[in-house]
Amino acid sequence: MFQEQRALFLYCVSPVHMGAGTALGVIDNPIQRERHTEYPIMAGSGLKGAIRHHLSQAWEDEQGKLIAIFGPETGNSADHAGAVSFSDAQLVAFPVRSAKRAFVYATSPCALARTARVLNVAGAKSDWQIPSAEQDHCRLVNPALLTGNKVALESFEFTANPTHKDEALSTISKWLSANALPQDEAYKFFREKLKEDLVLLSDEDFRFFVKNATVVEPHVRIDDITGTAQDGGLFYTENLPPESILVSLAMASKDRRRNGDKLDAEAVMTTLVDGDKDKALTGINGMLLQIGGDATTGRGQVILTVAGGNDNAES
Repeated sequence: MFQEQRALFLYCVSPVHMGAGTALGVIDNPIQRERHTEYPIMAGSGLKGAIRHHLSQAWEDEQGKLIAIFGPETGNSADHAGAVSFSDAQLVAFPVRSAKRAFVYATSPCALARTARVLNVAGAKSDWQIPSAEQDHCRLVNPALLTGNKVALESFEFTANPTHKDEALSTISKWLSANALPQDEAYKFFREKLKEDLVLLSDEDFRFFVKNATVVEPHVRIDDITGTAQDGGLFYTENLPPESILVSLAMASKDRRRNGDKLDAEAVMTTLVDGDKDKALTGINGMLLQIGGDATTGRGQVILTVAGGNDNAES
């Protein structure tokens, strides 16, 4: 069905609320999570909708191409299917407060293995040897994070080897730095930080942080008439924190329109990723995208970076 695949990295530059729609705990508006891992995700349907909405404005004079790639609007959805699809965005790395160097990018063997699987399908060059990590222990690249042989994350200490950096993890952090973030000067600090401050935790410890170290904000519902807080109007909204990194798989098939000049799968993917310079159309690579709720309060800002296919990713 799909002939072209690319890895699509999402780097959060603001808190992001992709709502689950159902509250089971004390948080009124929780974010989307996988049931089996409890890791935060972004549903592929929401990702596709946000990208389409953004490009519908950027491609205002080329709505035919937009419909060819994404499919017609709901009222005409029976005409033909779209030519692109996006998998759920899965967590690659999660920012955790650190006693040294402000914060680290925490990850786990499971998160890295799933990322490597996406990269393999997308044809990205990565030769990762994913190390393991015991509970209450960690692996790291940068010894500057250590106090003795411990790394302090939030109010917890993790034991690390203080004598050398982990070369296998260093290979992974260098690859992510070169491929998961935009390469402009504005992101140089974050590329270097990701390269130096990636910390590997056990799957159990990583799950604890992604469940308990998200951004939870209280909100008060205001009465429009009195201008004061409504009774029972206090509610809590959960957000994925800035500096979180996720990855999705973007997939393309040939254009499914019945009539007209049709795009093959490669042309669909190239137009989606890089746009069309002849027609001044921008693609999604390097795009600042608003996704999820609370857009008017600055939430949901993510940067998209594409890797894989046509030797697009550095080894």
